[in-house]
Amino acid sequence: MDPKKLVKIALEVREKAYARYSGFRVGAALLTKSGRVFTGVNVENASYGLTVCAERVAVFKAISEGEREFVAIAIASDSSEKTVPCGACRQVLYEFCEDLDVIMADREGNYEIVKLRDLFPRGFKLGGEEH
Repeated sequence: MDPKKLVKIALEVREKAYARYSGFRVGAALLTKSGRVFTGVNVENASYGLTVCAERVAVFKAISEGEREFVAIAIASDSSEKTVPCGACRQVLYEFCEDLDVIMADREGNYEIVKLRDLFPRGFKLGGEEH
């Protein structure tokens, strides 16, 4: 799938974010190896530690539908800067695909593609277990 299309999906789904406290809306579009796209938005909570990022919402939706192999994820927000995944999201993504294309976009749809392994070198993995 064309990265521009994934960015467009992420920008569109961003509108559904629940960002009541920060006002920082984020959308994510996760492409699986089978060609399916799972979306996610950030969901904030008054107890800030319970907030969940858009990237993790998309991953959890995909996992709950039986998908385990990911190709790319597009992340977009309201920012004029390209949206970079937080450390927690990097670790969750790394669990499934360290070779993932991470498409970081700004609010205008300009983007940059980076391999997850370059954003998150030496991520944590337990040895010997398959997904």
